[in-house]
Amino acid sequence: MLLPPIAPERARSIVRAFAAVPILVIGDAMIDRFIAGRVTRISPEAPVPVVAFEHETQRIGGAANVAHNIAALGGHATLVAVTGMDDAAATLARDCREAGIAPSLVADPSRCTTAKVRIVTERNQQVARIDYESDVEIAGDIEQRVILEVRKHAPAAAAIVVSDYLKGCVTRRVMEAAAAAARRLGVPLLVDPKIPHIDYYAGATLVTPNHHEAETATHTRVRNEAEARETARRFRERAGCRGVLMTRGDQGMWLLTEDIEGQLPTSAREVSDVTGAGDTVIATLTLSIAAGATAAEAARLANHAAGISVSRFGPATVSADELMQAVSAAETAAT
Repeated sequence: MLLPPIAPERARSIVRAFAAVPILVIGDAMIDRFIAGRVTRISPEAPVPVVAFEHETQRIGGAANVAHNIAALGGHATLVAVTGMDDAAATLARDCREAGIAPSLVADPSRCTTAKVRIVTERNQQVARIDYESDVEIAGDIEQRVILEVRKHAPAAAAIVVSDYLKGCVTRRVMEAAAAAARRLGVPLLVDPKIPHIDYYAGATLVTPNHHEAETATHTRVRNEAEARETARRFRERAGCRGVLMTRGDQGMWLLTEDIEGQLPTSAREVSDVTGAGDTVIATLTLSIAAGATAAEAARLANHAAGISVSRFGPATVSADELMQAVSAAETAAT
């Protein structure tokens, strides 16, 4: 069953409301670095390619990319995350501010700021990746400081989103604080999950697993619409959440809420890189729901945003104008 379409006028009304929507983002923020070069030979020392350096770029990633997508779409994002006490932490804070994000970063001297360094060729093919991280869950004073930041910023938020990358910021107690704040304030709580933490997400408004994560959590396979429907239902029961938006790559999305369920075919026309696509999905979904969209309307908009994001290299953002152009193009193609 296909979800109902969204008319461009309705989409425009929702997107215009983004500018009045403040969102609290909680989770694992990181820096994504890309070292690009040409490969013309194999090393004589080992069977590995020799990459001749050409240029290097850097972007904010993880929960920071969720916040960046919110800001790029016209919303207001406050980011609560954990960093180390290092140069990367200062870079992350600076880049967040430059992106229009209000960073509320808790420094933990026992860890480094999470960074992923990817070595890529001129065709954007990844040769290797180096991760700088500490994935031990925060505890003690650091955990309490994060909880205090959540409680401090939640009252100003129209929605709360948790971006869990299993890098230590999202603990059971942090998740409980986010859920309690959302419940007390009557605002939606959305989660981009990791399956080892599935028991943390009880009470969330909407959780957005990809189909691999949903399969792992429910011990099922997703190969067709009927299996997607059953897996989404089992995932909702397993996670104890109210709704599920399962992303299925080139098969689109499956939405299940208390009011509606159905399929969305992918809107992607060209796939360059899926890095950060889930960040774009949950950012658009959260903004849309906070701006008054139904879950089905929000899923439609998130699907269009994801189609734009995957056509770009690395963690990407989508603007409100680009989102509306995608909605209008889809409407034109359907008529």
